[in-house]
Amino acid sequence: MEKFNELIETTPLVLVDFFATWCGPCKRMHPVLEEVKEAVGDKARIVKVDVDQEENLARAYQIQSVPTFILMKNGQPVWRQSGVMPGSELTKLIEQNV
Repeated sequence: MEKFNELIETTPLVLVDFFATWCGPCKRMHPVLEEVKEAVGDKARIVKVDVDQEENLARAYQIQSVPTFILMKNGQPVWRQSGVMPGSELTKLIEQNV
């Protein structure tokens, strides 16, 4: 968790994907996130957090369903949503918060 906290505090914009390996919608989001990463480049960092391996982190952010996305700006959550989302919506969100 210390590495995660350091990352979100030192990186201006981070999209965190809380996921689980057994989650079908999470698997569908993987190529979407790859597209988003390609579209936004260095404007934001995308970090995946496995809720089964990082239970304390999932609990700290009150993750109740996966996938859940949280956009962190300067270490603070500025947006949060659960479920499958179009890549264009995530890209637009990142662009608006740069």
